[in-house]
Amino acid sequence: MAVFLDRDGVINQSVVRNGKPYPPDSLAEMEILPGVQSALAALREAGYLNIVVTNQPDVSTGKQTREVLLSMHRMLGEQLAIDDFIVCTHVDADACRCRKPEPGMLLEAATKWNVNLVSSYMVGDRWRDIAAGQAAGCRCFFIDYGYNEKQPKTPFSRVTSLAEAAQRILNNDTHS
Repeated sequence: MAVFLDRDGVINQSVVRNGKPYPPDSLAEMEILPGVQSALAALREAGYLNIVVTNQPDVSTGKQTREVLLSMHRMLGEQLAIDDFIVCTHVDADACRCRKPEPGMLLEAATKWNVNLVSSYMVGDRWRDIAAGQAAGCRCFFIDYGYNEKQPKTPFSRVTSLAEAAQRILNNDTHS
């Protein structure tokens, strides 16, 4: 069993410009959201793997270096109960199988960690996250920040934070 997690907007604060979320540009801007540390610890204690699956196209476009990305993940891994980071650095035009909304990162993690996807969850804050989780067969939680962008298609459960999603997972309450 695993909980797949988007990074920006789920674990750390996104930078929102004109109603759209963006990743922090530097390690100094990386701010872990309230309740994340205890939520991830509780999920791990209950036997879930916590696996981050994140699109990070800024590496491919040159807006961020791979070193900065790795330093962010190192810091998050040191402070939080995260078992793995699986990253897609492609842009949409690459049409890869790993970039969400495609389920490639979840499928890769399921193979690597021997995870049953049907008994796993995806927690994300964008339609792409939910679509990837649905395509992989996971139950999905959508953290709705009201971004000015496409909304996910049902089925999913709407929550206000990772802490709320974790509580519902631990209580086996996956209905909206």
